[in-house]
Amino acid sequence: MGIVETDLQLAQRAALTGAAVALPHFEALAELSREVKADGSVVTAADRAVESAIRDVLTAACPGDAILGEEEGQTGSSGRRWIIDPIDGTALFVAGDNRWLILIALEEDGEIVAAVAAHPAQGSLWWATRDGGSFEGRVVGGRVVAETPVHVSAGADSVAGCRLGVVPEDWGRELVAPIKEVTPALPWPIHPALMIARGDLDLAVQTGGQIWDFAATSLIVQEAGGSYSGVNGRLRPGPGASVYARSDALREAALTLVGDPAARAAS
Repeated sequence: MGIVETDLQLAQRAALTGAAVALPHFEALAELSREVKADGSVVTAADRAVESAIRDVLTAACPGDAILGEEEGQTGSSGRRWIIDPIDGTALFVAGDNRWLILIALEEDGEIVAAVAAHPAQGSLWWATRDGGSFEGRVVGGRVVAETPVHVSAGADSVAGCRLGVVPEDWGRELVAPIKEVTPALPWPIHPALMIARGDLDLAVQTGGQIWDFAATSLIVQEAGGSYSGVNGRLRPGPGASVYARSDALREAALTLVGDPAARAAS
């Protein structure tokens, strides 16, 4: 009998497969076809090819599972659902910026239980399982060659003076203005949620998105000892703006500042 692949190992394999499809497109951007979707966001042939490759891996291994992806929507209706963002940060991707991600999460009966976030152009992979901690690894030749546990930083729970990241950097200004008046936003070489998980930031606000933008990163932050919610206080990933923090108390303090009540209610 062969070695049984765990859900996490499957998610990692799917992410690395997606990375292998994405990187040639990223290295040949001049030839990449792109469109503008109805919501104003950019989609490329790379987004669709990466999601298709990830779906093929997941479907072959778990044919009974449901899959929700940004580009192809949902297939299946199982209590086990894979949630895919094939290229998180397509605007970064098409600009030649290496901070784009591949995000994969497994949801069981409404709870995220496994998560993988890959920065293919930077050669890093991040992952977490429910009650299993969070980790960062280096990727060389399509394989993870190092594994390091990550944990949030310690410190006071005051928003003032905390290290803040905002994503995306170029919109949602009104939402985050009250926080940025207290704590200037810092540049981020990797997704701010991952920087919180590793202890490089204390607080991050993602000013918009859908469940596939938050499913993986929310678990990685939580399993690193941090905290996650929507700006309206929802504790599970979903549409709208979201807040990541190194502690529940800091996240709750930030929620008193983020945007206005109408914006929080609409998120």
